[in-house]
Amino acid sequence: MAQFKAFAPGVEVQGEIVLALVSVMGAFKGIALGILSDNGIKDPQADQWYPQQAWLDSFRTIATEVGPNTLYQIGRQIPDQAPYPANVTTIIDALSGLDAAYKGTHRGGDIGYYRFEQTGERTGRMVCCNPYPCEFDRGIVHSLAQRFEPPDGFVDVEHEYGTPCKKMGADSCTFVVSW
Repeated sequence: MAQFKAFAPGVEVQGEIVLALVSVMGAFKGIALGILSDNGIKDPQADQWYPQQAWLDSFRTIATEVGPNTLYQIGRQIPDQAPYPANVTTIIDALSGLDAAYKGTHRGGDIGYYRFEQTGERTGRMVCCNPYPCEFDRGIVHSLAQRFEPPDGFVDVEHEYGTPCKKMGADSCTFVVSW
């Protein structure tokens, strides 16, 4: 698989997440709604579920028409749209819990995963094995880490050198996270 291609045909995404994209687009809300509509998601509602492939097709349109940096910026806003449990207080907790949050907003088949492994006192690896664009995932990981960084921290998220990339047809991307 590669980015923009659902791992399974029956997978759905929660409407609340679809609306997060619309919210993130701010002044370009009408463009976002138009892209969603063109890809089969008309008048999205928070309490509804939508085909993941239509959602991914919308991401592909954004990547093609607006650019990959927009996908990164959208990803950076997604964690701000979702409350995290009160017991999550550290970067390690937050990044380790990303998979559970992801699974709570998708249903209906193989959706992939997010897997975090701490590799040092202030470093870790995040494997993003899912059909979402590489830059979108990098934005999510970066924003989530920043949200929980320690006061003396500075978050950096980079693609791990020599690992597979969804841009090249792989199922996953791996990011090195440091803080």
